[in-house]
Amino acid sequence: MALSKDKIERISFQTIQVLYSRFTNFPEDASQNRNAPFHTAFLNAFDDKFADKACDIPFFVSLSSWLHGLNTTIGQNFFENTAYILSDGEKREYTSGKLGNLKITRKQRENIGKITANLSTKTAKPNLAEEDNLIFIINDTELVSAMDFSADVFIDDGRNITAIELKTVKPNSGGSQGEKQKILEGKAALFNKFPNHKISFFLGFPFDPTSKDSATGFDKERFTKSVINLNKSFAPEEILLAGELWDKLSGEPNTMEQILAIINSIATVEFMNEYNFLNEQQNKVDNPQKYRELLLRWNLFSELTLFDKNDEIKNQIMESKPLIKIFNQMIFDSGKYKHSRYEKLKSYLI
Repeated sequence: MALSKDKIERISFQTIQVLYSRFTNFPEDASQNRNAPFHTAFLNAFDDKFADKACDIPFFVSLSSWLHGLNTTIGQNFFENTAYILSDGEKREYTSGKLGNLKITRKQRENIGKITANLSTKTAKPNLAEEDNLIFIINDTELVSAMDFSADVFIDDGRNITAIELKTVKPNSGGSQGEKQKILEGKAALFNKFPNHKISFFLGFPFDPTSKDSATGFDKERFTKSVINLNKSFAPEEILLAGELWDKLSGEPNTMEQILAIINSIATVEFMNEYNFLNEQQNKVDNPQKYRELLLRWNLFSELTLFDKNDEIKNQIMESKPLIKIFNQMIFDSGKYKHSRYEKLKSYLI
């Protein structure tokens, strides 16, 4: 089943923001890169490997920094925001500095200690059902504060609590055991706070970098073996990888494929030209067919409703200078769609 138009449009907005930010920061001129002399000195050792690949070292250094920024933007902004759009969830931080620490019982903490100790000494393998039986208990009234934990995506549907920690596909080595303890305490604390809910806590990885079959393919066994201690700390059911993650968030199949299709419809070499074309109001008059086709390809359904009623809206507001000013505004501001403009004008749709 396809994603709703609303979710497709909102993911498109996220895509446009990422592309705009990276286009406006692309290193066209690396001559001012102050670190280039030092990098050049070190990179001399790799001349044979750079041959025919990176002859302009200052540009190569600047491009590396730009790519790092792209990775950060995708990881911290696009993935998280898309997850919220798909799931209607939110970020929750049960920490001393945010929502406050939740409580677990002394017995829950003791059992969590036993679980993590057995996993670290390899006397036990991850077993989600057995672990849940040890932490989902209510036969102890002595409470202690749970350790700080957060969920990048927190979903409460009234019956189920689903918490997901979004991770980079190359997490820090040696972090799996600490992550396991945090998630166990988080699950125990959520069990106590939401006693009438089923509690699930996952690690979510947006794609499988070990997959050679397709962009959306994955092999969980191979992937977990590639991350230090991941398969020794977490059962396969605790990990959502690639399409599993995105389908879990949306509740629909083939969600990852749909997300990539949205990105590919916008992310072309003509992106900035098309962005500027849409931002020029006169193009609605001079080339309405192209304007409408571009709105459709970029999934800008809200703007399309205004465009299709452009003359009717203009006739209704022509006596109001403030509304005419809003009507004539560009539709984007620094890569962000102007929702406030749309909200003011949509009430005049006939």
